[in-house]
Amino acid sequence: MKTNSINRKTIDWTVFKAKVDAQAQGAQTIADTYPAIQLGLTLLGDNHSMYYTSTGTVIYGNSTAACTDATIITGTIHEGIGYVKVSTFNGGGIDATKFAQSIQDAIKAADSGSIVGWIVDLRGNLGGNMWPMLAGVGPLLGEGVCGYFLDPDGNASAWSYQKGSALLNQAELTKVESAYTVRKANFKVAVLTDRATASSGEAVAIAFKGRPNTRSFGKATCGLSTANATNRLSDGALLNLTQSTMANRSKQGYGSSIQVDEVVVAEKVIAEATSWLLQ
Repeated sequence: MKTNSINRKTIDWTVFKAKVDAQAQGAQTIADTYPAIQLGLTLLGDNHSMYYTSTGTVIYGNSTAACTDATIITGTIHEGIGYVKVSTFNGGGIDATKFAQSIQDAIKAADSGSIVGWIVDLRGNLGGNMWPMLAGVGPLLGEGVCGYFLDPDGNASAWSYQKGSALLNQAELTKVESAYTVRKANFKVAVLTDRATASSGEAVAIAFKGRPNTRSFGKATCGLSTANATNRLSDGALLNLTQSTMANRSKQGYGSSIQVDEVVVAEKVIAEATSWLLQ
């Protein structure tokens, strides 16, 4: 935590250690330290770090944001509008490839010469693995850099989409087997978010920030627009530690809720997005 936390430069580590050590006093087993670990996660103040015990129980800091919202309402999509849903996804490997391909296949299936714009629905996307999400929506994002991770020292790591692949700097993290290119250029995209759009879901929302002809609708996101790195511990436990802030194409950092261009109640989100797309 002291070496890698996103808040490492603002925490008084002497005070931090004294509080956590006091909470752990008398501990005889790793399990005995869980209250101290929870206190440490809370004192980090990033609202995103978490600890998975060796038995799979998740320990959060007390201030972890509650990412919930009302029932998602879709309804009928206008015939001139393409619609694609990007859901929560936590897998990797071949499952990630399949997930990304399923999104591109949905874009391909919806595409036609009469499409004037697209709705990318991120409502209820609680996060997981952002790379297959980016690879999936790549045909609508466009080629090139679409965001960054910024660490406390100002170092930037770029996310990009290129020819079916989602990349971190130049490392390919997810690639579809059959990349699709939409028929029309310069199309509009309406991005839908709500309070249950979190973490990697927020990364996708950020990736569309700064894209031409793009506007967001719905509600501000949950506020976990930071990035975690997984640290495996001696007993098999995992510490997911928040280490960087998500930023858009212009390197504007977030770290909290991502605001929408148009605040719209759930019942009217599709209609409002459609109205703008058809203008």
